[in-house]
Amino acid sequence: MRVLKITAMAALLVLAASVAFAGPTYDRVMSTKVIKAGLSNQGIPFGFINDKNEWVGFDVDMATEIAKRLGCKLEKVVVNNNTRISFVQTNPPKVDMVLSNMTHKRVRDEKIDFSITYFFDGQKFLARKGAVKDVKDLANMKIGSMQGTTSIVNAKAYLQELGNPNPQVTGYDGEVAMFEALNSGRVQAISTDSTLLLGYAAKVPGKYELVGDFISDEPYGIGLPQDDSAWRDAINFTLQDIWKDGTYKKIYDKWFGPNSDYPFPLTSKIEMWP
Repeated sequence: MRVLKITAMAALLVLAASVAFAGPTYDRVMSTKVIKAGLSNQGIPFGFINDKNEWVGFDVDMATEIAKRLGCKLEKVVVNNNTRISFVQTNPPKVDMVLSNMTHKRVRDEKIDFSITYFFDGQKFLARKGAVKDVKDLANMKIGSMQGTTSIVNAKAYLQELGNPNPQVTGYDGEVAMFEALNSGRVQAISTDSTLLLGYAAKVPGKYELVGDFISDEPYGIGLPQDDSAWRDAINFTLQDIWKDGTYKKIYDKWFGPNSDYPFPLTSKIEMWP
C-alpha cells in the first residue's frame, strides 16, 4: 500500500512538472482551437466599429490572419487602455493576445510578454488647421491625451522641453473622448500615436492637421501572457510568415496605403529570423 502511495505521488509530481513547462496558453489554444484576442473598438484605424456596425481595423485583420494560420477560431474581446494589460495577467488570462496599438515598453514588459514589433509609429500632435504657427505655440496650449498611456507622459515631457514647466495636459478615457475634447474646443490640440490621430482627423476631412515632428518612437507589440515561450514563439513565427509571403503588405496597404483613408508610409521592417 505504501509503495502504491509513493508511486502515485511520484506520478503526480511528474505530471505537475510537465504541466509547469508545457506552456499553458499554447496548449490550451491548440486544444480548444479558439484564440481570444483583446482588441480596441475605438482605435481608428486599428480596431473600431464602422458605419455598417462591423468591427474592423488593421489589428482586427492581423488577429484574424494569425488565428487562421494557427487553425483557430478568433474570439474578439474589447479592451481599452486600462484593461489591455490586466486581461493578459489574469489566471487564466481573459485574452490570449492583445493587439491594441500598444507600444512595447520595458515597464510593460515587466508585467506581460510581447511579440516582435509588428507595427511602427510615432507620437505627434493634432490641431485645427492653422492654429499652430510654430511648434513652440503648443507649450502654452491646453492639450488632451489619453489616460493610462505613454502618450500623456511623452506629451508633458515635450511641452516642458518647449519651455512650459507646468503644461496643461488632460488625460481622457479613450480616443473618442480625447477627440471630442478637441472638436468641442475644450483643448486646443491632442497628442498620441500619429496613425490614431490620422484616423480621427479623417472623420472631418480638412479640419485638422498633424503638427511638428515625431516626439517619440512607438513600436507596437502583441501583448502575451508572461513566461509562455511556446505561445510567444508561435505568434512570432506566424508574424514573420505573414510578412514573408506578402500578406502583411496587403493588410497594411488596405489601411495605410497611399489610396487608403489613412495614408501612412511604412517606416521599417518586421524582424526576420533565419
